[in-house]
Amino acid sequence: MTSPIPPTDLTLGLLAGGNASRLGGLDKAWLARGGVPQVLRWARRWPGEHAAVLVSANRDPDRHAAAGLAVVADRAPGLGPLCGLDALAAACATPWLLTLPVDLVGANDCLIRTLASKRGADGAFAVDDDGPQPLVALWRVAALRDACAAAIAADARAVRALRERLDLAAVVFSGFRFGNLNTPDDLRAAGFDPLPTRATP
Repeated sequence: MTSPIPPTDLTLGLLAGGNASRLGGLDKAWLARGGVPQVLRWARRWPGEHAAVLVSANRDPDRHAAAGLAVVADRAPGLGPLCGLDALAAACATPWLLTLPVDLVGANDCLIRTLASKRGADGAFAVDDDGPQPLVALWRVAALRDACAAAIAADARAVRALRERLDLAAVVFSGFRFGNLNTPDDLRAAGFDPLPTRATP
């Protein structure tokens, strides 16, 4: 088994820069369930298992700051999730980065520990019952920075192509689905209102 990663060596990076076009442009970071916005739900999900929290977001920086969250904006706009990974890697001050899309429905209590214990040289990504989840991933930051720079230079936007540049282990979470909040039906199924209003952090 690979050695554990000390919490002081790990940053949690939340990807919240999407346009949510199928939800009418709603900011998924602030969709609330049980009164808790998604961005805060995930920022607080694994206390004691990581150091800093960074949020990749391109709107409402003051709102995030009021909630005590550090925001980084895209440095190379227009490249989809690759932009967020690049921004998080550039701002990350620890050797390791765990990324998570802010619109996930659920995640395992053991997510960080499992990815860390089964990682390859450059990290690991999750595989659930729906298949590979390339953004639910643990990255060695130095390698991610180099891979992002190469992908951006080559205009290779797919996260799959980025993954192929790195030594990442595929870690299977059997009997589990992370899920995504992409449509009003997804919101209803996960316990959100179909057309939620802005949640107060």
